[in-house]
Amino acid sequence: MAPPLLQLTDIHLTFGGTPLLTGAELSVGEGERLCLVGRNGSGKSTLLKIAAGLVEEDRGERFAQPTATIRYLPQEPDLSAFATTLAYVEAGLAPGDEPYRARYLLEQLGLTGEEAPANLSGGEARRAALARVLAPEPDILLLDEPTNHLDLPAIEWLESELKNMRSALVLISHDRRFLESLSRATVWLDRGITRRLGKGFAAFEAWRDEVLEQEERERHKLDRKIAMELDWLRYGVTARRKRNQRRLGELGAMRRERREQRRVLGNVDMTVSEAELSGTLVIEAKHIAKAYGERRIVEDFSIRIFRGERVAIVGANGAGKTTLVEMLTGRLAPDAGTVRLGANVAMARLDQTRSALDPEASLTEVLTDGAGDSVVVNGQSRHVVSYMKDFLFSPEQARTPVKVLSGGERARLLLAKALASPSNLLVLDEPTNDLDLETLDLLQEMLADYAGTVLLVSHDRDFLDRAATSVLMAEGQGRFVEYAGGYSDMVAQRGSGVDARAVEKAKAQKPPKPAAEKPAGPAPRKKLSFKDKHALETLPARITELEKTVAELAARLSDEALYARDPDGFARVSAKLAEVQGELSAAEERWLELEMLREELEG
Repeated sequence: MAPPLLQLTDIHLTFGGTPLLTGAELSVGEGERLCLVGRNGSGKSTLLKIAAGLVEEDRGERFAQPTATIRYLPQEPDLSAFATTLAYVEAGLAPGDEPYRARYLLEQLGLTGEEAPANLSGGEARRAALARVLAPEPDILLLDEPTNHLDLPAIEWLESELKNMRSALVLISHDRRFLESLSRATVWLDRGITRRLGKGFAAFEAWRDEVLEQEERERHKLDRKIAMELDWLRYGVTARRKRNQRRLGELGAMRRERREQRRVLGNVDMTVSEAELSGTLVIEAKHIAKAYGERRIVEDFSIRIFRGERVAIVGANGAGKTTLVEMLTGRLAPDAGTVRLGANVAMARLDQTRSALDPEASLTEVLTDGAGDSVVVNGQSRHVVSYMKDFLFSPEQARTPVKVLSGGERARLLLAKALASPSNLLVLDEPTNDLDLETLDLLQEMLADYAGTVLLVSHDRDFLDRAATSVLMAEGQGRFVEYAGGYSDMVAQRGSGVDARAVEKAKAQKPPKPAAEKPAGPAPRKKLSFKDKHALETLPARITELEKTVAELAARLSDEALYARDPDGFARVSAKLAEVQGELSAAEERWLELEMLREELEG
């Protein structure tokens, strides 16, 4: 068996008095494909930096073959010392490396090489950093979250490129599909130590659960043994002093072992604050369009989104996904067409740019909007520290400024803030960025149980498959086409994934839109009856009137003193509100039925 190219043995490292690594190991052989997994804050990035020789361990040994070339991709690359992206990539080449690969890889990643680093977005900087580490074709590639800030075309290109390289890989990523496709072995960093599984990530989660279950059984056995020894100490028959001292020593050793055991980090307790149900129709867009100068962002797009649907929007960066979301949610007016939000829509947003977070504000100020120390979640007032614990923040972090939080902690803080706002429409823009796999699982489960509607922009293919009921695909030239199901269903219907070049050179013919499921009704007729035409014309005004009545009644019920002052009046208003909401729902459903019938008859 060939010796490893890189070996970390018994690595110990302490930060701020807290042990981070307590005997971690990592072995990388020629051509191996490893994924390094663990919870946020477990030390994965630090271990990778030790492997790259950028951080020195307190104790342990790092060995790398003298002839082995190693390249490391950081989460936040620094290009400030270079004039252009090409200069940055070429600086990573060693004598003898092929110089053409620098420009070739930049072009493959959508860059020209002439970009000034000061003007790059996060995604463009990540593309340049990828080109720099891939260009030399090193013996070992250490990649820390390589898919962060990349769009789907870039992720699929990178996946294909890495498959075809001979380099050994060590990957840290939250992208399940990416890990499953590339890994052949898994290293789990948990509570300071590493465990290795000789299979790829697809087998990891079942194995991890078995390990944790076995740990729990061993912990239970140790607790029982300690209880038995304590019982003997209190009530046992006195024997020889030497024997007693030995058993007391064993009891002390067991107690130390129990005390020193580090339990696995808990899971986020993710609860969304739900508002009253919205109307059946949540969003209706008719022939909307948006352009900036000569560039068409959205072109002649129509859609109806109903309560309970989870609509994902995918495509290359710059294809207009965020613009479309802004128009559908009423924050940006279309150049043409109309957008109508349904009755009683209460919206909560998660912004991928983290712009909602003031870097100088504390966690408490962010969650309470600077007012007091309580958060209202699902109508119940909770102390902010208690709510923080649900998202794995310690009480000591209550006054911590946002600027010192890690990427994963900022992502959890934004989730905590968004989910505390009462909503029946969640707008999630890249919610998976920086979240660990366990938190992603819980987010997906929460969305599955959420009674409201979800608009989702994401580049995580596995998350899209789990969460979406339909996918809006950016086909280029401002065209968006809806496909039923998740990302894999879209690929099956479309015949391909998200190809950036195909987006730029959109096909002249429009791909067929999957047939929408229509409510059961009478057989198609040649034309609408006079009664149906009259209803179709008058129902919108009736719906608007009912929406106004619902808003007025809800405003009256929001008066906290109403029940104490007039219990009977409160009951009458509540009953009237329920009645009007029923009328509104029925009117909406009737209008939708007639509108669909009209469209069908008109072809």
